[in-house]
Amino acid sequence: MSPYQALVLGASGAIGSAFVSHFQNDEACALVVGLSRQSELHFDLENEDSMAQCAAQFKSATGPYGECQFKWIIDATGALTIDGQGPEKRLEALNAKQLLRQFEVNAVGPALLMKHFFPLLLIQERSCYATLSARVGSIQDNLKGGWYGYRAAKAARNMLLQTAAIEAARKRPQCVFAALQPGTVQSKLSSGFVSAENAMLPEESASKLMAVLSGLKPNGHAQFVDHAGQLIPW
Repeated sequence: MSPYQALVLGASGAIGSAFVSHFQNDEACALVVGLSRQSELHFDLENEDSMAQCAAQFKSATGPYGECQFKWIIDATGALTIDGQGPEKRLEALNAKQLLRQFEVNAVGPALLMKHFFPLLLIQERSCYATLSARVGSIQDNLKGGWYGYRAAKAARNMLLQTAAIEAARKRPQCVFAALQPGTVQSKLSSGFVSAENAMLPEESASKLMAVLSGLKPNGHAQFVDHAGQLIPW
């Protein structure tokens, strides 16, 4: 396999760090960069300037990484509980501030990451841009209700990816764009809602997702898939 470069956004989270480890353990990976708010080269999901500055470091031959073209870009950013507020269970619990914060973190921030990091994907070779979504972001699959802000923000994230993927595929026809359902994973995000014994290790989820992504074919659109390789309705 030809040497390749990989980039993980949101690398300090459970799934993000598991993706970094996956690439580090792959002998074909010539470079893996994990970015987060805590990394030396860092970005803030709510600060577009910081994203632009990060992306610029990979475009310049004089930057710390040289001119990079990534085969894999994984956006593992996002949050369920924000500012101490968990998901709403009833319509009466909705408030504008919490809804806006869900969209800022789970839709707007990831959309701006696409804006700045899509140009770093390989152009004429197979590449992949994947973003962490959630099954609860599927409108058709919503059979239980609740979790208003998180569901809506993830659905928006899916639409933003789909729209951007259609545009980006014109220049990068060999790129796979995917919204990922990672399963229930042991992490800070899930700890208040499911016991550890009923959740996968992050490394297992990342390994399964990489196997799924490796098997997807570019089709000019984004694909919504889970860790078992099943397509999820938008």
